[in-house]
Amino acid sequence: MAVNRFTRFWLLGTLASHFHVSLILAVLPASINGWRRWRRRARASFWTSEAPSNTLGETPITPILGVPREIQRNWAQYSPYFPVEDYRSPPKGCAVTQVNILQRHGARFPTSGAAKRIVVALEKLQSVEEFTDPRLNFLKTFTYALGEDDLIAFGVAQSFDAGREAFERYSQLVSLDNLPFVRASSSERVVFSAMNWTQGFATASRNKFSPKLSVILDEAANDTLDDAMCPSSGSSDEQTSEWLATYAPPITARLNSGAPNANLTDVDTFNLISLCPFETVFNEKDSPFCHLFAAEENAFSGFEYSGDLDKYYGTGYGQDLGPIQGVGYINELLARLTGTSVRDNTQTNRTLDSSPTTFPLNRTIYADFSHDNQMIAIYAAMGLFRQENALDPTSPSPRRNWRASRLVPFSARMVVERLQCGSETSVRILVNDALQPLEFCDGKDGVCSLDAFVQSQTYARNDGEGDFERCFI
Repeated sequence: MAVNRFTRFWLLGTLASHFHVSLILAVLPASINGWRRWRRRARASFWTSEAPSNTLGETPITPILGVPREIQRNWAQYSPYFPVEDYRSPPKGCAVTQVNILQRHGARFPTSGAAKRIVVALEKLQSVEEFTDPRLNFLKTFTYALGEDDLIAFGVAQSFDAGREAFERYSQLVSLDNLPFVRASSSERVVFSAMNWTQGFATASRNKFSPKLSVILDEAANDTLDDAMCPSSGSSDEQTSEWLATYAPPITARLNSGAPNANLTDVDTFNLISLCPFETVFNEKDSPFCHLFAAEENAFSGFEYSGDLDKYYGTGYGQDLGPIQGVGYINELLARLTGTSVRDNTQTNRTLDSSPTTFPLNRTIYADFSHDNQMIAIYAAMGLFRQENALDPTSPSPRRNWRASRLVPFSARMVVERLQCGSETSVRILVNDALQPLEFCDGKDGVCSLDAFVQSQTYARNDGEGDFERCFI
């Protein structure tokens, strides 16, 4: 039975009450059965514990995976979050006065499309009567048990730990009258990641400070936390296919040699490699596919570079209409940093951004939850990780700093800190705790003046200089 918009808002209000969400502005989902499924997944995807809060606030709960770090960090956008550098305190004489956190959702199942491709590859292998490579024998009893799209327990823990870390690092900015303002894009895994972040933050404070998820941005409408507002934007298919044809054929040939008549393709090989990260983060122990491909030269490094290319040519610098998709968020960021109204004619929701209830300008901590592709667009629009040369689809540069595992792993985060350094207001940016040089605003030791940072964002302040209109041609 279909329900109208009013009923859907009422149902969401019930969930808001259950999960301490103060204001939800999304429309989810469109049927009673859909709502019931959504509510069950919500309960399964939300951190709860009867452990004393003082123990949870001190020790990370994200499990340690039994896979070597050098392999985990070759999983591209499927790598678990890790700090690229140790966090550095602000320079002497500078104090943090505002924090803007942009965070990817935690670890998830494969998307529905990826899951179907994985099943196709597995069916080919499991149809083989007798393997000639004993490394494949585990497939005789292997059962594929992954779901699709949803946040998994490992991702729940990642988001919880991120909230805990945010409180521990920035607790001096919080008071009962000034709690973090939290938004999320409307995908379920993003919403639940935001909820788990707020729970981690509250737990670390011994439940003294309990921020709420205040706004959910509908991905079917204007949304600065999703990359769905540029229909004319291209894809990375050409570049990732070229790279797949470069690195995968020897691996595919060896698999087919050990699995007579499987007739695997290079695409199948890629999807089988992806089972290493997906199974590992779901089961919280190393997948047999990790062992299978660890012995294959270039399997994981090739997989990583495929992710690098996908992000660079998907919504990054290599995509003509990639950076424009990050402009709306940057204009919201500039408004918060300067305490002035949002000026934007791209992805922002003007109704929400013009209201102090749904877009306050007086908070000291803001936390926004998003997707990897959108974070890449924001990096590119801002000028972070600019490359001297475009990524080569057949030959990775070992000197590149464009690595998806360092830019957008599961639970990735970009943090923009506003600093007061004597009489000067300044800015610095950390991506997964790595301090960014900010050469585009003449940064010194990763710090530039707020005025210089604002002036450097000409592309965003000019609404993408005509690129947003090109999204609809």
